[in-house]
Amino acid sequence: MRTFRRPTLITLLALLAFTPARAENLAVDVQNRSEPVLCAEKDNVTLTFASPQARAFRVEAAHPAYIGILREDRFAPDFTACGTELTPATTEVKPPRRVTFYEDVETWLTGYTFANFWRPNDVPFRVGDRVERGLHVVQLWVRRNERAEEVLVIYPGDGYWRLRPLPPAYLGWSAYGSSVLIGPVEDAGRPVVNLASIDFDPAAKAFRLRFARGGGATIRIGALDRDRLALDVAFDEPVGDRPFAALRSMYVTEFNADVARIAAREPGAPGWREEPVMAYRGGKATDLWTGRLVPSRHNTSAPDILFGRFGADGAPR
Repeated sequence: MRTFRRPTLITLLALLAFTPARAENLAVDVQNRSEPVLCAEKDNVTLTFASPQARAFRVEAAHPAYIGILREDRFAPDFTACGTELTPATTEVKPPRRVTFYEDVETWLTGYTFANFWRPNDVPFRVGDRVERGLHVVQLWVRRNERAEEVLVIYPGDGYWRLRPLPPAYLGWSAYGSSVLIGPVEDAGRPVVNLASIDFDPAAKAFRLRFARGGGATIRIGALDRDRLALDVAFDEPVGDRPFAALRSMYVTEFNADVARIAAREPGAPGWREEPVMAYRGGKATDLWTGRLVPSRHNTSAPDILFGRFGADGAPR
């Protein structure tokens, strides 16, 4: 009989905090701008990260603690109590233009342009000498264990990223959940990061972002396996006057959420502070975990998201 390891929350937190906090790890300001909703298809959870010094951090997507007990996954949209503004008709994606604009044995990028995407976009996406414009979604695929796996999605028009580790072998697939923003966070009816351009270096597994407000960042894939996907972020200079990162997600109830719990590692504290995400009042943190401890009816296999290793020297650690 096959047995599955059932990681605890402490195990997941240890993925981020490998060693005791070091003096050079920054504590950044975390604000919770979340608001209650009844509609499961609306992003109502917003956590922002700000510091006038931060030039580097790591963000990880890690499988939820209950992943080993899943026998059935749920990932279909749920429009219950969403009203007329969010329905299958209003969110239907019109037939897209699809292009695979980079491919080698281990890696490829596939882009889509949708006729009815919510925000106009002409951000150039470059790989080597090839440039594609007007892409609304770009997928990063990798080959692992003789399979093609989609592990990362970027939305150039609003700066959203969605991450997931390689799926457990017995599931064969896992869902996306929360979104991550990297760069100067602005308000355009919802939080966005306005990008001027994106470059991808396949050999280094690194993205180079240029922000519309000026400055840029390099984002490298630091780890990718069946436990986690980690991105190491290094800014050219601190963002300073606004949040440099954010998490966007959804919460309706404990059993209908992409993120339900939060754990913050606060400077000088003897342990982690844990509480429901909607009750979290913000504060300073050197590391922050967001996720679920019980299976949800919405995107059941979607990963937890962890932020940490904040630094002022621009070198991911």
